[in-house]
Amino acid sequence: MSDTGRVDSWLWAVRILKTRSAATAASKAGHVTVNDERAKPAQTVRVGDVVRVRLDGEERIVQVSRLIAKRVGAPVAAECYVDLTPPKPPKEERVLTVVRDRGAGRPTKRDRRVIERLMGENRD
Repeated sequence: MSDTGRVDSWLWAVRILKTRSAATAASKAGHVTVNDERAKPAQTVRVGDVVRVRLDGEERIVQVSRLIAKRVGAPVAAECYVDLTPPKPPKEERVLTVVRDRGAGRPTKRDRRVIERLMGENRD
């Protein structure tokens, strides 16, 4: 086993990203950093490196504890990194967003009042 590996291959092998091509695409798009530096797909990763991955608006921070080249099961993959991602805030602390259906037009006065009530903006 070597002491370095490709970051895209490692992200796929430890199941942070579903496919190798998704890991490569995320690296090319600038969503992956190794030790706070933007990583290309062939960037080398070593034990002790901190890897940050942005996925769907959330950031995952992991520290490499073991290098693997082949995709393994989830229990074995979990042993290959230390998850440094801060916990998500409790559900009641998250910001509520109101999503309207596309093409629904402008909100009516009633809809606006419901939205304001949900957002906590009582203007009465």
